[in-house]
Amino acid sequence: MTTRIEARFQKLRDEGRPGLVTFIMAGDPDGDTTLSVMRRLPEAGADLIELGMPFSDPMADGPAIQKAGLRALKGGETLHRTLDTVRRFREADGETPVILMGYFNPIYIYGVDSFVADARAAGIDGLIVVDLPPEMDAELCLPAVEAGLNFIRLATPTTDEKRLPTVLRNTSGFVYYVSINGITGSAAPDTDAVARSVARIKGQTDLPVAVGFGVRTGAQAEALGRVADAVVVGSALVAAIETAQTEGKDREAAAEAVLDVVRDLSAGVRRARLAFA
Repeated sequence: MTTRIEARFQKLRDEGRPGLVTFIMAGDPDGDTTLSVMRRLPEAGADLIELGMPFSDPMADGPAIQKAGLRALKGGETLHRTLDTVRRFREADGETPVILMGYFNPIYIYGVDSFVADARAAGIDGLIVVDLPPEMDAELCLPAVEAGLNFIRLATPTTDEKRLPTVLRNTSGFVYYVSINGITGSAAPDTDAVARSVARIKGQTDLPVAVGFGVRTGAQAEALGRVADAVVVGSALVAAIETAQTEGKDREAAAEAVLDVVRDLSAGVRRARLAFA
């Protein structure tokens, strides 16, 4: 059966353009704000939504996303609450793919079998679990795939030709290419280097390749959209929420601040249409 993620990338191919994948942290600064932003992301131009699972000890997240996770945990966010937010989102949106991204520890504490069943029932489409290598597929990847969830793997600039087939094994939905060595939001990607890496990955898989880490502006999204199937943005969005909170803005104003960034990014990926087609 075709998943929402697969259907969305097919739609993007039919439209001849790259997609925009937007990341926000669940529960930042509270669940109602997360739901408000999620409900409006598609109309602002998001094609897929990544929802962060807050965790106290992240390894790959830069300062903006680390602080977002801590704000969410301080506000009482749990994995149960995150799944409930997705259930509420699904009441009005049955098409936009939603992907949970984070670390294995909260899932392990939840219980893998219960989590996979509850995630599927809530309307989750895919998982990105950054600290589970392919050698640990039996822990979560294989149960998730068997339940109908896409398991999305990360490839990096240091993923060489010997390692890449292992990374691609059991990966589905799309491949997430990390465009820089380092943490999220730490540097701007080199488009030429990304283009070479995307081509190398596509030489070994038919899966779409989405590129993330370091994308903040519509111009950057446009440049990467010319060489990738989708562009992923996270730090710029959670930074907008932080700024709105610092300035004392209410929930709707915080949501609007995020959506303004998304609109600029969406315009960027759509300007890449002719080159992409």
